[in-house]
Amino acid sequence: MKVSLNWLKQYLNLDGLSPEKVGEILTDIGLEVESIERTESIKGGLAGVFVGHVVEREKHPNADKLSVTKVDIGTGNLLNIVCGAPNVAAGQKVLVATVGTTLYPIEGDPITLKKGKIRGEDSEGMICAEDELGLGHDHAGIMVLPPDTPVGQSAKDYLQLEEDHLIEIGLTPNRSDATNHLGVARDLAAALKINYGHSGEVCVPEVSKFKVDNHSLPIEVSVENTEACPRYSGVVIKGIVVGESPDWLKRRLQAVDVRPINNIVDVTNFVLHELGQPLHAFDLNEIKGRKIIVKTLPAGSKFLSLDEIERTLHAEDLMICDGDSTGMCIGGVFGGLHSGVKDSTVNIFLEAAHFSPTYIRRSSMRHNLRTDAAKVFEKGSDPNVTVFALQRAALLMQELAGGEIASEIIDIYPAPVVPQQITVNYTYVNTLLGVSLSPAEVQQILTAQGMSIVSADEKTFTVAVPTNKADVTRPADIVEEILRIYGFNRVAISEKFSISAALAPQPDPTLVRNAIGDFLAAAGFNEIMAVSLSQSRYYRQAFKNIADEELVYINNTSNVQLDIMRPDMLMSGLEAIVHNQNRQQTRLRLFEFGKVYRFKNGGIDEKAQLSIFLSGDRFGKSWLMQSAFEGSSNKTPYFTLKGYVQNVLSRLGYEGYQETVVENDERFAYGLQYHRGPQTLVTFGRVSSALVKEMGVRNEVYAAVFEWDTLLKSLRKQNVTYQEVSKFPSTSRDLALIIENSIKFSDIAAIARKVGKKMIKDVTLFDVYENAQQLGEGKRSYAVSYLFEDAEKTLEDKEVDKVMNQLIGEYEAKLGALIRR
Repeated sequence: MKVSLNWLKQYLNLDGLSPEKVGEILTDIGLEVESIERTESIKGGLAGVFVGHVVEREKHPNADKLSVTKVDIGTGNLLNIVCGAPNVAAGQKVLVATVGTTLYPIEGDPITLKKGKIRGEDSEGMICAEDELGLGHDHAGIMVLPPDTPVGQSAKDYLQLEEDHLIEIGLTPNRSDATNHLGVARDLAAALKINYGHSGEVCVPEVSKFKVDNHSLPIEVSVENTEACPRYSGVVIKGIVVGESPDWLKRRLQAVDVRPINNIVDVTNFVLHELGQPLHAFDLNEIKGRKIIVKTLPAGSKFLSLDEIERTLHAEDLMICDGDSTGMCIGGVFGGLHSGVKDSTVNIFLEAAHFSPTYIRRSSMRHNLRTDAAKVFEKGSDPNVTVFALQRAALLMQELAGGEIASEIIDIYPAPVVPQQITVNYTYVNTLLGVSLSPAEVQQILTAQGMSIVSADEKTFTVAVPTNKADVTRPADIVEEILRIYGFNRVAISEKFSISAALAPQPDPTLVRNAIGDFLAAAGFNEIMAVSLSQSRYYRQAFKNIADEELVYINNTSNVQLDIMRPDMLMSGLEAIVHNQNRQQTRLRLFEFGKVYRFKNGGIDEKAQLSIFLSGDRFGKSWLMQSAFEGSSNKTPYFTLKGYVQNVLSRLGYEGYQETVVENDERFAYGLQYHRGPQTLVTFGRVSSALVKEMGVRNEVYAAVFEWDTLLKSLRKQNVTYQEVSKFPSTSRDLALIIENSIKFSDIAAIARKVGKKMIKDVTLFDVYENAQQLGEGKRSYAVSYLFEDAEKTLEDKEVDKVMNQLIGEYEAKLGALIRR
């Protein structure tokens, strides 16, 4: 949020405080200042530009369109200046830029003036036009000032140019009370009063002169959705003249990067940034039936917004409609194209409402309309400031645009919000603060913030929380408010500390996690750290195997789209893949350690998982890789993922696990599950095409999800053993087996290891062949290689042949295999 220091000074005396000191105090009270920037209403501040008097003007001897002038700027010496303006004349008061001055014109690059000759005549400066000074777009001639303008006065003083400091505050979502200049001033005043001897007085705008002039333009208002709109206020102003805003108003808005439009719209923006109450002005002639209806429209309704985009409405978009139920504005978010104030507008209906933060946030995010008004409403605006804001805005509009108040203030407020009363124990305050404050000090700090003490005794006090502090709901919040103003830096840091020795669990989960993380990083993976929040729509639309009652919903006012704790890590990885692909990163190797959450057995089940993702090419674009793997695809195969999965399990010391084909899992098109009995270790495979398409991923994705908690529970401290490399040679044999499609290679390998015992060191599948005509329906041929080795002697052929014959017998008997000879 941007705060103008000059604007802030309208409400609070800051004499003697530098901008840097103000920034330091704001940061101390929880309004963290991210930057302080010195600004000028005109770039350069017109330094070197003065009021001059044209004493003489002669035609240039060598140019028909140039004049030679002598100008007095109050230094005692006349400047010889060549001027090309057609309106220059002797006796004029003008603005003169002297030699060495840098000007910043409206268009073009900056100009630094130098002394020189123009068509043979000396020129010692420039008599300036409006656009050359950056004051406007007029270039028809030089600026001619009133005759009584003092000669030698600086342009900065004559034009009353302002220097300001723009303070950028990193406003957190909970600070609904500080979304405006007056709110910041009140918070700053409390800190100055408690810690710097300031009076703490804040100058609040005066609205006592507001009055209803007549009732000539009454209007009817109906609020059908009071949940989305708890309060709706409005008033009619007739006979206004829409025009340009005065300089003071334009400067205030420009200071906070708001573009001035006209005097009516500018007042609504001014009050928004002054009081934190968004306003909207409707052209009264565009309101059919002279009736306002606050309601939601059917899903799919069309709305033409101010940016000339036709938007399709959601059933929860709150609309401000006319008497024909035609949407004129997305309430609290964005106006319509035809209902807003135009140059021809004479009568307006001015709205000030309090909208539900949830409704506003969802509509704002849904339509990607992140307006200043929406940002205020979604933090929680003050429901009790709407009428005051109307009166403030109406008085300013009458001052700047004329007009009369032509209706009573309409105020629909069926359930008024009253200040919440919170009872707090003094002992609790001091325990939480870590300092010892007296009851008088506690009450003084709270009172300085506008929190009145309703009652108090020796042990407790009850405080009424202003309705602009939507986040203060508990005793702990009251303590936080006290600490902010008291000062975090005033809480002493103990010079002593104590620690307790504790034995780390064996194996240490952190060390195990780091070891696997290092292993994956060394294999070319990048670690991602996704938030533990997700969107429920994923699991309603694409991921229906997770029941809605298992989802852990949260009330996330900062981002209503992220409305659940993630029940699965797959979607986080897919979001990361999309994010990277949109930034031209297509070869992706990602892993994440995280947690997933589901409702089970009446409580929340929280589990740790490890997920890994592969997408895109196996290798980067390299001639070396193309040469090395000529004839093979560069696409990442499923078996690459399988290799990484097995390596992770091997690194953890897992062997002898079972495998099951993944079935009835919407996440995967195909894959495997490694498990020990009912305990799942990891599920992996190719992510289903439907899910990949739904997320907008352009390549195939292979993913694995490890049950990290299960892996850690089953992990035991491993004793590392070493084995000498055999001195004796190894030998190999190959078999080609025709078997049923349903038989897995793991079945073949398991029989080999059982029969071969210590002699068979490795079993490798090196070819798969399928041909129904040659092999028969439902058959396939596996070509398997067996490596034989004995650590104590050289194996003889008869020993190897004996094992191979046993293998063939087992395969024929148990698998029904036909040996191709």
